[in-house]
Amino acid sequence: MAIRINLDVMMAKRKKGLTELAGEIDITLANLSILKNNKAKAVRFSTLDAICKALNCQPGDILEYVEDEEKNR
Repeated sequence: MAIRINLDVMMAKRKKGLTELAGEIDITLANLSILKNNKAKAVRFSTLDAICKALNCQPGDILEYVEDEEKNR
């Protein structure tokens, strides 16, 4: 997929752990882990909104477009 989720980077910058962030945004630890490990196929805007509020960042700090190498071959 060409969209990369850099949640782990922002969490490290803000010094927030998975359990702490999950509690703040009211999401299960398992679902937040899926986002953090870039395994998610989709993200709700309400979840993205809550993450941005908790980490004091912009959606562009978390989501990144990266060229898909398979399509370029």
